[in-house]
Amino acid sequence: MDYTQLLNHRIQQLKPSGIRKFFDIANEMDHVISLSIGEPDFTTPWHVRQEGIESLRRGRTWYSPNRGFAELRDQISRYFSRRFEVEYDPDKEILVTVGGSEAIDLCIRTLVEEGDEVLIPQPSFVCYEPMTIMAGGTPVIIRTRSENGFRLTPEELEEAITPKTKLLILPFPNNPTGAVMRREHLEAIANVLKKHSIMVLSDEIYGELTYGGEKHISFASIPGMKERTVVVNGFSKSYAMTGWRLGYALGPKEIIEQMTKLHQYAIMSAPSTAQYAAIEALRHGDSDIEKMREEYDMRRRLIVDGFCRMGLRCFEPEGAFYVFPSIKYSGLDSETFCEKLIVSQRVAIVPGTAFGECGEGFARVSYSYSLNHIKEALNRMEVFLESLGKPGAC
Repeated sequence: MDYTQLLNHRIQQLKPSGIRKFFDIANEMDHVISLSIGEPDFTTPWHVRQEGIESLRRGRTWYSPNRGFAELRDQISRYFSRRFEVEYDPDKEILVTVGGSEAIDLCIRTLVEEGDEVLIPQPSFVCYEPMTIMAGGTPVIIRTRSENGFRLTPEELEEAITPKTKLLILPFPNNPTGAVMRREHLEAIANVLKKHSIMVLSDEIYGELTYGGEKHISFASIPGMKERTVVVNGFSKSYAMTGWRLGYALGPKEIIEQMTKLHQYAIMSAPSTAQYAAIEALRHGDSDIEKMREEYDMRRRLIVDGFCRMGLRCFEPEGAFYVFPSIKYSGLDSETFCEKLIVSQRVAIVPGTAFGECGEGFARVSYSYSLNHIKEALNRMEVFLESLGKPGAC
């Protein structure tokens, strides 16, 4: 049977995730240090795990409402008001999802129709472009640049807008670059959007992981932007809850209502046990966030200094837990650099091209790993560069 005639042609044309490729290679090799996956090495805080365990002990294993437990939505609303100064109605403007990725997918499929254009700044998370294609939309890539701190500029945005533009994806703090958009940058973007009828998907999953003394600014808090923004967030990064698979979307009630219909038919509801744990995280987890952020900040400084020492120029990330060093100094392209590194030194990182063609010449390195792992990985990378005849400092 010729399955190519039966399979959805859009799905067939999608490339597998470049992140998972090197993760899978690492799993098949011995003594590999993997800095390839964006997963906190912290265990979910005990008081959060305990609440999940207690929910099981008490037999709370039933379905939740489609939008998530009312108590969780109420806590999400309180959290966003407390941390980011944005008010959301927990009954109408919040949807609990299976991870932030489901929230992104629901938002894109709810807003985008055949032929609509979706603006995607790159380098950025691998799912935006494929999800746009699967929804029938046309991805329009905006190349951000290291000299601009990998931020989206108002000039770049204005130039990319056409009459077909339906949605802008705003992925900050950014995966893979660690770039953030401060208030003045967001206000400049908002001034452009006010001239057009365009919605925004603001992916703020790393919002709690910003450094340098300035807290994250939610795009929905910028005057005039809440009514045209769907904010995506979740528990994976801030609370070290990746395996619990819990995220959420916040936005205008008319859009959340339609996203909920898709959620009803495709998923039904998010896991109940994870929701009970998340309620505890939101109630009593602020100090957990602070401790993890301080640890990440220390790792961030260590790894940036290490790359500079070995001659890999590195934009200093201000958010998330990734660095995006330029590997052009090595004389290798991104894919070859990462392949040779894992084979010769057993260190797994991700080619910049996994996050868009404009990532060529860069690699993503996660510092969501222990200090010992990071130090050993840096030592091995330095040996690798010396084997290429490329020792030196910035």
